[in-house]
Amino acid sequence: MTPTTVGLDLAKNVFHVHVADASGHTIDSKKLARRKLLPFFEALPPCLIGIEACATAHNWARQLQGLGHDVRLIPPGYVKPFVRRGAKNDASDAAAICEAVNRPNMRFFPIKSREDQAFLMLHRARGLLVRQRTMAAYAFRAHLVEYGVIVAQGRHRVDTLITKLDELRKDLPDDACFALDALIGQLDALNQQIDSIDARLAEIHKNSAICRLLATVPAIRPITATAFAAAIPDPSAFRSGREFAAWLGLTPRQNSSGGKTRLGGITKQGDRYLRHLLVLGARTVVRYPKARSRVDGPWIEALLQRRRPMVVAVPVANKLARAIWAMLTTGEVYRAA
Repeated sequence: MTPTTVGLDLAKNVFHVHVADASGHTIDSKKLARRKLLPFFEALPPCLIGIEACATAHNWARQLQGLGHDVRLIPPGYVKPFVRRGAKNDASDAAAICEAVNRPNMRFFPIKSREDQAFLMLHRARGLLVRQRTMAAYAFRAHLVEYGVIVAQGRHRVDTLITKLDELRKDLPDDACFALDALIGQLDALNQQIDSIDARLAEIHKNSAICRLLATVPAIRPITATAFAAAIPDPSAFRSGREFAAWLGLTPRQNSSGGKTRLGGITKQGDRYLRHLLVLGARTVVRYPKARSRVDGPWIEALLQRRRPMVVAVPVANKLARAIWAMLTTGEVYRAA
């Protein structure tokens, strides 16, 4: 029997492979140590290899492609229905991957290059630093509340409070001032690191034709444009703009039966970071009449008469997502409504 399909369950040190022939019969199923994984696939003829899209998946996919294999990355949620009930282990996971990769309508993730992963790493690092800055700013404000110094929420108000700290020191204990100075130092360091990453992203945006193309969309700025350019290296993986919006989790969750359509909230599947950036941009479109007119002014106005602006931002983000997919696919500049 000639092996044609392999399901590979990734781990840190111990991997599991499930090998099947053209008819789907199992040829081999075994564990492999990390050092034995590549020699195992070097000995196999070119096969279709399925891997769950997870940490290190892109790295292993590139190495296996270099050995002449056809590698497909499968979303973990699409593998779960093929796992046998009551048999959740590495062997059953590898068998489920082997079964799922052969489905004719299965969706796959495009394999990212090393450069694309490094590009996206800038955004991941920036997102972490922004969260840490928010935590430090809120801690600074909360500590001063304990001494009766109260300001409204918002990072810019914390910046104003920092400038007034010298006036407040005379009413604060020495230990409190020491702790607040430590937080101020942390905020300054985080601001410098975030600014350096922003400068790097602005440089990439300036030199990238795709980023400059996406920047023609209303409310899409360099941060969002570079994020989409890094995360979507191959827009042809999606058959339509609607499918792309669904992948971002911007479409309603359905619970329909018996001919009755029941739509709930958005699914929130896909990349949370991209969806967050797109919704923030859509909020800007909803807020300003000039930006509304570039997207679809009458449609947005009609929605605002029935729903709150925060709710209206989601369908606007859906519309922008479909426009982004069309632009990435055709290379055309955004055309205002």
